[in-house]
Amino acid sequence: MALRWDSVLVRELARELDREFGGARLRAIRLDARTREAVLFFRDRTMVWRLHPERSGVWCHGPITPQAQDLRLPATVRGIRALPDERILTVELQSRRSARGPWTLIVELLGNRMNAIVTEGSDHTVRHVLRTRSGSDAARIGKPWILPNSAGRRWVDGHVSEEEWQARLLPVPPPDRRRELLSTTAWVSTLNAEACLADHPDRPFSLGLETWRRLAAPAPTDPPSPVILETEHGLQPYPVPLPGTRSQPVSTLIGAIAACSDADDARPAGALAVGPELLERLEDAIAAAERRVVRLTAQLDGRQDPSHLRRIGDLILARFREIPGGASSITLKDFDGSEVELQLDPELATHQNASRYYDRASRSERAAERIPRLIEDATRDVDRLRTLLASAHAGAADAETVREAVPPSPSRQSRRPRMESTPYRCFRTSGGLEVRVGRGSRQNDDLTFRNSSPNDIWLHARHASGAHVILRWRGAGSPPARDLEEAACLAALHSRARTSQTVPVDWTLRKYVRKPRGSAPGAVVPDRVQTLFVTPDQALLDQLSSEESTGA
Repeated sequence: MALRWDSVLVRELARELDREFGGARLRAIRLDARTREAVLFFRDRTMVWRLHPERSGVWCHGPITPQAQDLRLPATVRGIRALPDERILTVELQSRRSARGPWTLIVELLGNRMNAIVTEGSDHTVRHVLRTRSGSDAARIGKPWILPNSAGRRWVDGHVSEEEWQARLLPVPPPDRRRELLSTTAWVSTLNAEACLADHPDRPFSLGLETWRRLAAPAPTDPPSPVILETEHGLQPYPVPLPGTRSQPVSTLIGAIAACSDADDARPAGALAVGPELLERLEDAIAAAERRVVRLTAQLDGRQDPSHLRRIGDLILARFREIPGGASSITLKDFDGSEVELQLDPELATHQNASRYYDRASRSERAAERIPRLIEDATRDVDRLRTLLASAHAGAADAETVREAVPPSPSRQSRRPRMESTPYRCFRTSGGLEVRVGRGSRQNDDLTFRNSSPNDIWLHARHASGAHVILRWRGAGSPPARDLEEAACLAALHSRARTSQTVPVDWTLRKYVRKPRGSAPGAVVPDRVQTLFVTPDQALLDQLSSEESTGA
């Protein structure tokens, strides 16, 4: 669920977390860019931040053992704070084993720019970043962390007189007062603006001022009374009830966040225990098994007819007197009187050429017996590994089970450079339109949801695993039929159905493609689908100009 964050909610959540985790001993931190999670492994508990714009929040689990790839950071929590009138929270850490530090985990709850950054020292030098971004204000490893541009709103300290409050609002036309508060007054947000404008017959805006003072108080005298607001956007956790909005009291803000979240928002503790490196290896094993199925299927489909091969061997022996030595090809009369052209090895004698055809026939027969069993075994491996992946995501498979199921990881020194490349290959149709083809299941999601526009054309081979394909389209209506067909051929060529004679390819606008929560990488649900039937043509890959692209 897309919770809305404002400076009041972040400040009170920081106070609650400080009461819960102040002085706690940290073991490690995990910044998982794929799930957009920052995980803090404490000795007796685990704090998980989900920093996805559509599914954000913080959850607490019992103790979880960190994995070898997690950032080992033995430290003690000195305090958890929120920056004044900002949606930024800091976890200050003091190292227990070295003179380095202090360390700080900075959690930015800024709409579509949510992020987590680990800094070191009093100048907040960036050491680790959950998600790297472009732009002048983006966090750069080795550079000091820079506070995003502040709105510079008034009365951050929570002190303002009634006369000042009225002088700010009375001259403003009523339709513009809400916007005036949002742009100029600290601690005001779209969640509480209406409550801060509440009027009184004798004292204009006095009720709203009382509400604002309670929200902006730097050290509230009353104990916190968190609630779940019933807003027009859905359930929303908040530190205090707001006049004019129905609410349900709860005991803690963390509990309110859990109550307002969908079941898939917080991953089970077991899924966190497996760790991203093992999940990545498991996904690689699935991809390797799928490639093996495709390769074996192509070998079986490309197998020559053994009876035809034996017939050619018989024909060579029956007409050996008509075959001159050193010939590379010859046309002979078949047993039924028709003419047939044969390919020969000029280095071999006639009987040896016949033996080669007999050998090929025997190999084809053995392949017909052996390959289906191999395909069945590889398909079972795919199903088994996919089931294990689903269990790992659901928290039903532990790290040791996953580790035993996947092959040992090599040095993987090429992993980081590969992950830093674009998630797609770029082609161009004969009509000049750009086509982006996903590089794998993990990169398919990046291509579809972060490297395309809503009105682009999304394509995928029906009932076959394969690449997501995006045909860039900015015009009205559907793109030209030829360009659409070429993009569909690329989708078929980059799928398991590439060896089929005809492949159905579904297509729709990208804005009609959604990803179910908790689904496996690359799994999506398209709506308003139309279907093209195309013949995969390998030559198309050479005909379309291919180029690596870095732009979105």
